[in-house]
Amino acid sequence: MLNAQLAVVPTPDDGDTSLIARATAGDLAAARELYDRHAARVYRLAFRMCGDRDLAGDLTQDVFVRVFRQLRQFRGEAAFTTWLHRVAVTTCLNTLRKVKRFRGREVELDNAHEHSVGAPDRDPVLHAALTTAIEALPDTLRIALVMHAIEGYTHVEIATALGIAEGTSKSRVFEARAKLREMLASHGKEYHNE
Repeated sequence: MLNAQLAVVPTPDDGDTSLIARATAGDLAAARELYDRHAARVYRLAFRMCGDRDLAGDLTQDVFVRVFRQLRQFRGEAAFTTWLHRVAVTTCLNTLRKVKRFRGREVELDNAHEHSVGAPDRDPVLHAALTTAIEALPDTLRIALVMHAIEGYTHVEIATALGIAEGTSKSRVFEARAKLREMLASHGKEYHNE
């Protein structure tokens, strides 16, 4: 009886573990807290992958529907965030493949500045060119670059989320940056210093 009570009481250092246990037991407040903790990062990742605010919102919801359906299958062998982001990347990629099949990819670059986070004094021409160049990258390179350079994932986290080797993640980011340098060469040396 005492062990059962101890398992339910959250400790300050267990973070998501306690919420996962409570959510799988049917605690809707714990499920909501888990969603609130991670939804913004999943949304940012989805938006960076698809370039569409509405689709990113739909993808975020799809990711969490899948996560909560499969939450009992989470074994805790890796961090919850690693597992969550792997589900997010898989969900986004599968949806984007379907979207491309039916209507092709539509991105309104004129509105992309509304969703970007950065310094207000950024050169708008360079920013637009960079956005266009990132969108033109192949999916494998764009996803690795966005996850590493924009979202701040480590290569180990990217490798786990995408099911690739850590070295593959590094080489994809390196190749993506090289391609961006080529595409942005006409914008002067300020980009090359990055």
